[in-house]
Amino acid sequence: MNLDIPVHVFSIIKFEARYQLLTMSTEFQDAHLAEVKPLVEKEEAITRLLPDFDVQEQDVETMHGMVHVTMCGTPRGNRPAILTYHDIGLNHKTCFNPLFNFEDMQEITQHFAVCHVDAPGQQDGAPSFQAGYIYPSMDQLAEMLPGILKQFGLKSIIGMGTGAGAYVLTRFALNHPDMVEGLVLININPCAEGWMDWAATKISGWTNALPDLVISHLFGKEEIHSNHDLIHTYRQHIINDMNQTNLHLFVNSYNSRRDLEIERPVPGLNVVTLQCPVLLVVGDSSPAVDAVVECNSKLDPTRTTLLKMADCGGLPQVSQPAKLAEAFKYFVQGMGYMPSASMTRLMRSRTASGSSVTSLEGQRSRSHTGEGTRSRSHTGEGTRSRSHTGEGSRNRSHTDTRIELTPNSASNAEQSGPKSMEVSC
Repeated sequence: MNLDIPVHVFSIIKFEARYQLLTMSTEFQDAHLAEVKPLVEKEEAITRLLPDFDVQEQDVETMHGMVHVTMCGTPRGNRPAILTYHDIGLNHKTCFNPLFNFEDMQEITQHFAVCHVDAPGQQDGAPSFQAGYIYPSMDQLAEMLPGILKQFGLKSIIGMGTGAGAYVLTRFALNHPDMVEGLVLININPCAEGWMDWAATKISGWTNALPDLVISHLFGKEEIHSNHDLIHTYRQHIINDMNQTNLHLFVNSYNSRRDLEIERPVPGLNVVTLQCPVLLVVGDSSPAVDAVVECNSKLDPTRTTLLKMADCGGLPQVSQPAKLAEAFKYFVQGMGYMPSASMTRLMRSRTASGSSVTSLEGQRSRSHTGEGTRSRSHTGEGTRSRSHTGEGSRNRSHTDTRIELTPNSASNAEQSGPKSMEVSC
């Protein structure tokens, strides 16, 4: 990796970024932030890209057909581009514009070109495929990415994918580790669809319209019943903006995916695993929670961080862009980039809040070890006990913004060895 900073500074920067994530647990507890509203209050907001970049759109011919790509900014030869890949029922606009339009994220994109990839036939205004067209498999969608990188002169990427897009980027990283410097994987499911899931999908397909199936994939039940405006916005997008025939083909391709067959590294054994740093992201009410936790248990714990976002559903990049932008910034800094970037909006708010608390409360002593142990149960994994630090006597509502780090206990408690970092915010 070709960095803009001296080599001897890299380890300091990486440690500092890791330290920033660790200290979030304490700092967020003292912060009472004004609500940061997502950019989906108006339906057009999810498809509007702020005109701060040189934007070029191309249909790129690859080994498995044509794909629509949007390049924002100018690639820099000495650093990777950020490459995004969306989930089923979405395209790059509805999936990522709310995040990339966010102020703190725009500061990050000043340092990187951004390459948005739309799966075949999923972009706005896409025509229907000709009769007899065979949609690429998930593996073939991953094989299309090297041609895209070559077209735009990109040597490497930091991938950001959601759902099906996270699967595609993971497969790409496994096949071409030299082209991927880091991955942010939202709602990833590393496993093939089980036969019971397949049967349930088939039965549901007889009685439910395609938009309903997609909505149930993107959002959790609680979110569907409570956040009517958000669900209505995305349902209308799926119905009115997506080519239904093409979407059906993409959904079938994702449901036919095979297992990624990744394994947690074991000394002395050669296993299939990701070689780059990974940030796993999931909302606490997302339908993908169990799948993401399982993926975390299969990755190298020294390279992986699991970010579980409180009060968040299936699209954290839409409902919690501030938190995700901050986490992404620290992730990138941990890779040695943006060492002197300014604080994000959340960090500035926490700093101001911390100063106010100090001035008002004087020399009050604070303890951060009194919350004890809480137990959480995850379907498919049983019960995992996690130790959380806290202030003990201070009561907090569930909506307070904070980030807590706990050692991952996805592996058996009797096993020794490194633990991956888990962050709850």
